[in-house]
Amino acid sequence: MLSAETAQTALEVLHWRLACEALQDLDAVAAPQAWASLETYLRHQVRDRLGAIVAGLVAEAVVLERRTAAGHDLGDIRRDLLRLRARYLQVETVLDFYGDAINTRTNSVMSDLLRGYDTLASDSMARTLEPLGLDAPPALVYVDKGLGAAILRAGVRLWDAAHASPAAAIKLTRHNLSFPTAMLHETGHQVAHQTGWNSELADLLMARLAPRSREVAEYWSAWSSEIAADVHAFGQAGWTPVFALANVVDGSTSQVYRILPGDPHPYPLIRVLFNVAMCHSWFGPGPWDRLATAWLARHPVERAPEGAAGITRVSIAAMGDILDICTRVPMHAFHGVPFTAVVDPRRVSPAALASFAAASGDSLGTSSYLRRRDPLRVFAVLAGRTLEDPVRAGEHRSRLRRWVADLGADNQSLSNPSDKAA
Repeated sequence: MLSAETAQTALEVLHWRLACEALQDLDAVAAPQAWASLETYLRHQVRDRLGAIVAGLVAEAVVLERRTAAGHDLGDIRRDLLRLRARYLQVETVLDFYGDAINTRTNSVMSDLLRGYDTLASDSMARTLEPLGLDAPPALVYVDKGLGAAILRAGVRLWDAAHASPAAAIKLTRHNLSFPTAMLHETGHQVAHQTGWNSELADLLMARLAPRSREVAEYWSAWSSEIAADVHAFGQAGWTPVFALANVVDGSTSQVYRILPGDPHPYPLIRVLFNVAMCHSWFGPGPWDRLATAWLARHPVERAPEGAAGITRVSIAAMGDILDICTRVPMHAFHGVPFTAVVDPRRVSPAALASFAAASGDSLGTSSYLRRRDPLRVFAVLAGRTLEDPVRAGEHRSRLRRWVADLGADNQSLSNPSDKAA
């Protein structure tokens, strides 16, 4: 007869084995119609990775149950059971993340829109990475609450600490669903990760700025990952991302000058000024200058805390050097050329976009050829029209959303329509 402790332990092992096996039903993680809305390759990538994660967990549980039945040392069984339980919670976190993300597609309007953003985000990464001989990962875009976008990069370790993320999972916020230029910032994080841009940019900023101020150099070096992502968005969409950024990072004067220890984001005031200066450097005078003027009038440097005021003044004086490093200095990450030789912001200057739109005429928002050939520039034109013509902002945003949904439908039509979620 089994001892009370052995019998209890066997029941506990049984419970966790059954719990692990229940995770195998991925249609319980996200609704089947939400899975079906994913592009075929993306769907298989995500389901295959999640299936492999769960299969490994189930195998651990089965082995533990066999060891328990065979009468192995009870202390060892208890230790491994607690480890299995911890692993279960890690895997559950992975499944919940992807399940919640995919389930944001359960209504047809959101499904069509997010599928289009998947396509646009994938194209954004491919346009930068493929000329460098690097593969762009698939993108999974989802919607959530809050102010700012975010990314779980493809290839980084998931919460189970054993498996890599199968796709670049990009969060867009509801308030920016019709003006989602932040997505190009998030794809910039993936690009910087794959190319090694972040560390190289950090070192160059430190070396260039240290003679002016060691403190300022250390800050800009620490901000390199966010700066790189901002440069990426600028290179692909021009001047529109800075306006979306300003809406997200705005706040009281004390908030826009607040420097948080360890935060990779530049404090809002200097980040907005950097993005405006980038537009001015490449495009000359424009509406972005009005944004900087408004911010400095609203948040004068004289009202900043002493430390932030000093960093702001030195940073403004050094902005030419900072822009030079970020956009004009050759980088090993880009095979010995500047970032802007790979992604040329002059293609998305106001003049270039106006010429592109004029040549495209009424077909700009409807042509499947243009959606395939140059989706990022069409997106930049359509996103910018809200800012250029605010009186008809609602009309312009509706047109952008229709175009994005059409882009996703184009991509979905390339998949086998009879292919079911596996």
